[in-house]
Amino acid sequence: MFKDYLVALLKVACKALRRYAVKNKFLTVFSAVVLLLALVRLLFPSVAENKPELAVSDSVETVLPSVERPVADSVFVWQQEAVVSADFPLTVFFDSKGNVLKHKINSVPGFSRTFPDNNDVQLVAASTHGVEPVEDRKDAESRKKELVYVGANPYFHVDPLRNSIPYLVPRAAVLLSDIGRAYYDSLQIKGIPLHQIIVTSVLRTRADVKSLRGYNSNATENSCHLYGTTFDICYNRYKTVSPSGGKPRRAVRNDTLKWVLSEVLRDMRERKRCYVKYEVKQGCFHITVR
Repeated sequence: MFKDYLVALLKVACKALRRYAVKNKFLTVFSAVVLLLALVRLLFPSVAENKPELAVSDSVETVLPSVERPVADSVFVWQQEAVVSADFPLTVFFDSKGNVLKHKINSVPGFSRTFPDNNDVQLVAASTHGVEPVEDRKDAESRKKELVYVGANPYFHVDPLRNSIPYLVPRAAVLLSDIGRAYYDSLQIKGIPLHQIIVTSVLRTRADVKSLRGYNSNATENSCHLYGTTFDICYNRYKTVSPSGGKPRRAVRNDTLKWVLSEVLRDMRERKRCYVKYEVKQGCFHITVR
């Protein structure tokens, strides 16, 4: 009610001033308006008072529903509740008090029992996800639009190759990189100095397979390596990762590194990302992407 009365009063005053106002009397009119506003201020002091501000807590309660906030006293809580990829789960490095966690080395119940996927099983996946078998090196050069170069990667080391070339289909290249990355995480969480896994065989041509069968009885004529979906990781050699200019890392037994690698490969296999065969004579894990 008071506001309506004040607005009406100001409108009447403005109309009266416009009626008598001329250019040479502008200052007089302006002064009259100022005096009128000052009079209103004196008669009604409440006009100049600020409205009470809404408390922050009240505004939050009004706009947002009440939520229970997580305890912000550890990295562990955030890591446990974070949404991560099912194919590459987040590794937890700290407990609820911020202390570094060190996991035990468990290995697997038995290498041959845990990794039993023979060539016939892997061949089905290879023919499904791979390229047409490569005839020779010249044919391989023309397939580079279908294949990814894997000769250089921070997560693994590729041995000098005699009977294969460092190319894989993209699906297999991602798997190999994820295995190397997960292996780093496992070594870190177990307090073991970092080592790279070593890849000993990748894509083979038909000519490579023919040559290899001359002295390797395990090499099959219809090899999974022909399709660019398969690679071998040796389990009795690893490449130490040492900081440049720093002290050499402490020596680690190959058996210890093999146990950690077997845990990583078991997890990948259980998540149905690959088939794995434990090769006794060749000293490697024979892996095909799924």
